[in-house]
Amino acid sequence: MQEDKFKINFAPHIGMFKHHAGEDVIDQINFMADQGFTAFEDNGLKNRDPALQEEMGSVLADRGMRMGVFVGGRPARNVPSLVTKDEALHQEFLDDIRSSIEVAKRVNATWMTTLLGDFDLRQKSGFQTANVIEVLKRASEILEPHGLVMVLEPLNFYNHPGLFLTEIPQCYLICRAVGSPSCKILFDIYHQQIQEGNLIPNIDDAWEEIAYIQIGDNPGRKEPTTGEINYKNIFQHIHDKGFTGVYGMEHGNSQEGKEGEMALIEAYREVDIRG
Repeated sequence: MQEDKFKINFAPHIGMFKHHAGEDVIDQINFMADQGFTAFEDNGLKNRDPALQEEMGSVLADRGMRMGVFVGGRPARNVPSLVTKDEALHQEFLDDIRSSIEVAKRVNATWMTTLLGDFDLRQKSGFQTANVIEVLKRASEILEPHGLVMVLEPLNFYNHPGLFLTEIPQCYLICRAVGSPSCKILFDIYHQQIQEGNLIPNIDDAWEEIAYIQIGDNPGRKEPTTGEINYKNIFQHIHDKGFTGVYGMEHGNSQEGKEGEMALIEAYREVDIRG
């Protein structure tokens, strides 16, 4: 039975409803649509076969679902890269950006999650910021003709120690300096509750640079209503500001099995906007 659609464009991911829909990616997307979800995100999309990507894009279009983020800009891991002047590392990142364009077209995606890599303990942060801004300007020039958007994601210190990009004001500064419609903020509410809190004021202060929202309650990184974050108020606030984009459900399920999957859906019914 087709359930009423959510008012907010909540975007589940693969595996979230596997106990109901099985392991098949297309079956899972169809189950999400049947439950009233109007969007979908897939961090691992680039690793899927191009034929499957095409099929996913077709099903999303048929079911009236928007494609959210996939990971489309990842610097070299475990070494400072974008924060340096190392051209080889910069080119590796830019090549990853270029290779994301055709993937995005197959699923009609607009946004790709972009990470900025490790902090350099041997270099002052101001120099690192300048280096990052320059390489992001080059990446934006690649994406702008295609209408694609890197959304930069600050990650919290507790789960991801040692990274360069951690806070919303820092990300806001970078996006303003890059000055491109292809370089915006991914505001992950879970990460920012841990990193700095002050969620609604920070959303307001960074508003013109925020292009994508992600969700997870704290502690535990599970669905809303399982932790300390007042998601009902936050979602209403974001909606009232005029946001019509996608809210990625980047978290786990608090309970196992089919019962846990239904509890997750009910939690989202509870925090959906009122009007």
